[in-house]
Amino acid sequence: MEEPRIGVYICHCGTNIAKMVDVEAVAAEVGKLPNVVLAKTYKYMCSDPGQELIIKDIRGHRLNRVIVAACSPRIHELTFRTAVEKAGINPYLFEMANIREQDSWVHTDRVEATAKAIDLVIAAIHRVRYHEPLAKRSVNVDPATLIIGGGISGMVAALEIANAGKKVYLIEKSDHLGGHVARFDLTFPHLSSAKQMIRPILQRVENHPNIDVFKKSVIKNVTGYIGNFKAVVENGVPDPLELTFGNIIAATGLKPFDPSKIEEYGYGKFPDVVTSMEFEEMLSAGKVMTRYGKEPRNIAIIHCVGSRSKKYHEYCSRTCCMVALKFVNQIRAGLPDCNIFEIYADMRAYGKGCEEFYAESTHRQIIFLMFDQQEKLPLIKEAERNDECNMLIELDEKLSGETVEIPADMVVLMVNMEAHEDVKEVVHAIGVSLCGNQFFIEKHPKLDPVATTTGGVYIVGTCQGPKDIPDSVAQARAAAARILATIAQGSVAVEVTTASVNEAMCCGCQTCIRVCPYSAVSYNEEKKSSEVNEVLCKGCGTCGSACPSGAISTKHFTDRQILAEIEGIMSMSYKEI
Repeated sequence: MEEPRIGVYICHCGTNIAKMVDVEAVAAEVGKLPNVVLAKTYKYMCSDPGQELIIKDIRGHRLNRVIVAACSPRIHELTFRTAVEKAGINPYLFEMANIREQDSWVHTDRVEATAKAIDLVIAAIHRVRYHEPLAKRSVNVDPATLIIGGGISGMVAALEIANAGKKVYLIEKSDHLGGHVARFDLTFPHLSSAKQMIRPILQRVENHPNIDVFKKSVIKNVTGYIGNFKAVVENGVPDPLELTFGNIIAATGLKPFDPSKIEEYGYGKFPDVVTSMEFEEMLSAGKVMTRYGKEPRNIAIIHCVGSRSKKYHEYCSRTCCMVALKFVNQIRAGLPDCNIFEIYADMRAYGKGCEEFYAESTHRQIIFLMFDQQEKLPLIKEAERNDECNMLIELDEKLSGETVEIPADMVVLMVNMEAHEDVKEVVHAIGVSLCGNQFFIEKHPKLDPVATTTGGVYIVGTCQGPKDIPDSVAQARAAAARILATIAQGSVAVEVTTASVNEAMCCGCQTCIRVCPYSAVSYNEEKKSSEVNEVLCKGCGTCGSACPSGAISTKHFTDRQILAEIEGIMSMSYKEI
């Protein structure tokens, strides 16, 4: 191995690091270590001038190893790898020390934070000596795309890709496309027609030559990797259809919460207690009638049914408040003499134009009543048959502090949106994960909100979490753009920091196969040992840590590299290694 010539760069990150860490002291201390050719500081290492500084020094000082002490590698490791590669160094001869999230942001003592930063950089110096060049790999990309879910986000993504001349397979488990939006009457906040909006989209999808629509169908047995997937479509036909494609979009959506679980609301007991989706269908049909066949004189709308509750779902469904206000405007227009009661826990006006929509709706002669979601839910009880109302709602009104009874001929429950029953089957098939609320997990909530940790698999719409139509459409178009860019390239780079198996040491226990989250490990019966599909492998290290015989190692995370880093952070003498 050639003698290491290491360049170390300490980032100020504005004041994010420099406010708590004496970056000049760090540079001065680590600059004394053997093999460290230079140690410099710069205000923003990730900036273009910061990257140019590294490139210039690599060429001018013949550096063959580079360390940047800055923020999380998850944010800028690729940035610096690209910079050192431009200067002629293999990108895996770079190491990054996190002195922001792991140091300056979590400490209040400047002296101790500086000492810790020095330790973290020394650990990186020890480790980078044992880095080895790794060769990039890529795979060809099948230009077809599989989209699971035929709602608004799935259809928009399909059209974006198909209009670019690429094949799309659109899988829908129901007998119709359009999802929940196809059942809406009007959309908020502008009260425009949902049917007029979605009808042309449905027609274009159904008639597009590049889109094959499979209704009443589900996906089974997805295999392969980014650029080269295969799946079997089951749709009741004796011979299942096999599809090949390069990318996957999951757009499986959510479903309404079943309010019969909440005894206080009497859903299923009182015929005139309906869900928001059922009321939406009444509005679409133009018939808002009670079970007695009369127009309701008193309509109560109850918010947060199944939402923001420790007993059911703690998250907010985001759109319920605005849909409730949409109902208010529709009721007032269709039943001008009706008394309307908005019974809410909080009013949340997400989205462009929604706060203004809320303000305008308050002038429509609506009675707003507030309840404490965590203390006591409104109680719906039957009223004696009279001309005034069918039901009474007992409510501890939060703002007045009084217990009141509200007359109602009809009660609309604004139900939570929750995951489908088969969500685990879907995520298992396509190789992604779920959060605690059973929503699909994105690769990064801020920087990569449509990709997943599985290459070639994207998530759009409400399967990622409750959202409105504009946000769902924006995600769909973002995912489609990512896929079209990949298809245009013709090939895609795959992870090189992958696991490998020493066949001579493998005991054949197959523990690695059971723990691999990416299904990248299989068992070779002939060799009696496990083997890794390096295209599927993401280098997470799970298999290596679980292997009882130590037969599995991960490139760029070898035992020698990790032990050197540990020795460095324990402040051992650099010469002892």
